[in-house]
Amino acid sequence: MAAIRYRFLLSLLALISLSFFPLSSHAQESPYIVTYDHYLEEPGNLEIEYFSTFGTQRAGNNFHAFWTEFEYGVNAWWTTELYLDGQTTFHDSTIFTGVKWENRFRPLKHEHFVNPVLYVEFENKNGADKILKEGEGHDIEADFLTPNAEARREHIHEIELKLLLSSTVKGWNFAENILAAKDLSHSPWEFGYAIGASRPLGLKGSATPCSFCRQNFVVGAEMYGGLGDRNHFGLRDTSHYLAPALAWNLPSGWTIRVSPGFGLNDNSHRFLMRWGLSREISGFGSMVAKLFRSGQ
Repeated sequence: MAAIRYRFLLSLLALISLSFFPLSSHAQESPYIVTYDHYLEEPGNLEIEYFSTFGTQRAGNNFHAFWTEFEYGVNAWWTTELYLDGQTTFHDSTIFTGVKWENRFRPLKHEHFVNPVLYVEFENKNGADKILKEGEGHDIEADFLTPNAEARREHIHEIELKLLLSSTVKGWNFAENILAAKDLSHSPWEFGYAIGASRPLGLKGSATPCSFCRQNFVVGAEMYGGLGDRNHFGLRDTSHYLAPALAWNLPSGWTIRVSPGFGLNDNSHRFLMRWGLSREISGFGSMVAKLFRSGQ
């Protein structure tokens, strides 16, 4: 019962938070779920997101992983984000799997042909984590067969570094991510990649708000996977995925993302179905500051 209550609590936390604050006008969100482009959160704004992944598992039970993100624009060059992760393995259990703290820094102020962003993340999770937010090292499908009761005993403290490169040309966005991650034990550095391309269906805005205008839909695809580790760099014993993606940016301030993913080799899950729901709260920092001032 505690596990079931936790799953509903994490799922509803984002939805309740999204509905509590006033609406805001927001820029188009990309359809990527794994790949990052160079756009940061607007300063003072808070974006609340809920994501879900259904994964098939050969020789084991399928699973449903879910996470909630709180993304805040500290200033024009720094966005910080908190993740709360969990998962349900069918015919097993539902458990909390960890917390992640992500930071993205944009060193160049103006738009360039290639825009770099530096990414730093600290993870405090257990071995049952299954959100598959990136491809890393020699992670393969068989690693997810361990029962939850056993996998959760493994405690992982990991740092992730990424170089995010992104360009926008004639409405198209092209993004390339390079990953280096290290478990803060004696494990070697692990590597991975993600690439993506996306474009709105329409580039001209409508004179009046509409839900089904072409410019509200952003379509794309991303590919990601592991590149081994410091001792065994390369494609041997790694998994890779290709995923078409769609984002629907509603004039009410909500964004819906859908992305079916397909494993590209025998080491990968055959199918991953991802979807997400997000909403941006404009001026969140100012609202919090006013609350503190009024309490003095």
